[in-house]
Amino acid sequence: MIVINLSHSTVYRYRRTVSFGEHRMMFRPRDSHDLKLIDTSLSLSPPATVRWHHDVFGNSIAVATFLSPAETLAIESKIKLEHYVDTDPRFSLEPHAREFPFSYSTEETPDLGRTRERHYPDPNHVVDDWARQFLKNGNPATMEMLLAMTRAIRFDFTYIRREEEGTQSPVETLRKRSGSCRDFALLFMEACRTFGLAARFVSGYLYNPKLANGAGAMVGSSETHAWAQIFLPGAGWVEFDPTNGLVGGLNLIRVAVTRDPRQAIPITGTFEGHSSDCLAMDVKVQVTVE
Repeated sequence: MIVINLSHSTVYRYRRTVSFGEHRMMFRPRDSHDLKLIDTSLSLSPPATVRWHHDVFGNSIAVATFLSPAETLAIESKIKLEHYVDTDPRFSLEPHAREFPFSYSTEETPDLGRTRERHYPDPNHVVDDWARQFLKNGNPATMEMLLAMTRAIRFDFTYIRREEEGTQSPVETLRKRSGSCRDFALLFMEACRTFGLAARFVSGYLYNPKLANGAGAMVGSSETHAWAQIFLPGAGWVEFDPTNGLVGGLNLIRVAVTRDPRQAIPITGTFEGHSSDCLAMDVKVQVTVE
């Protein structure tokens, strides 16, 4: 078990004083057997009233109603948590799921629902063709196939830190052979969905123990990070981080788990004014261990 401190600060600067509409925020990690929240705080400037609710996926959502206009909007989330992760995870798949292809049970299928469906157009079967290369050996071991796909994205594609909003389509990521962590997670998800596997998008944070020793950083360790989960009978939802070529939740702190990346945006909101009134957005993320 390790104790982790998270700080996520976002500051918007405007050309003139503007009024703000409601802002929806997803910062609070999901409590689980491997993650326990110790303390949380949410600071807002200008002041706001905040109400909390759970979305359809069970993520914690904070909705802020701001009480006054301002030239600067500052949002800061601080979280302290305990992270319990097996450093040598052994995924115990059900016997029928150890080789691919396999079928989900009649009990699992209805609840997995649309997580098994393709969400993005692939008219020329570009994603299909890319995914099929991992089935060349007939009936591969399920985990070996998924690990090979994870590592292929890690080593065959170029990571870029994109400032643009949104996520590239999987077809675009394959064409460019580059993308951000959210682009790589979505490509991995859609490739798995070509095989009928249930996939979810995860947004959160990456902690890299090497940072404490000055030995370098994994990609995504100083900002919000994105990866995927695949449902495997016997093991449940297993974490796959194609950006870093990793399997398992050793370095990952889950915040939002959704069916599609568009449902996991950390901050959404509006202001009254022209789009050019927004001058800049500064985001700082710090993840440290005690």
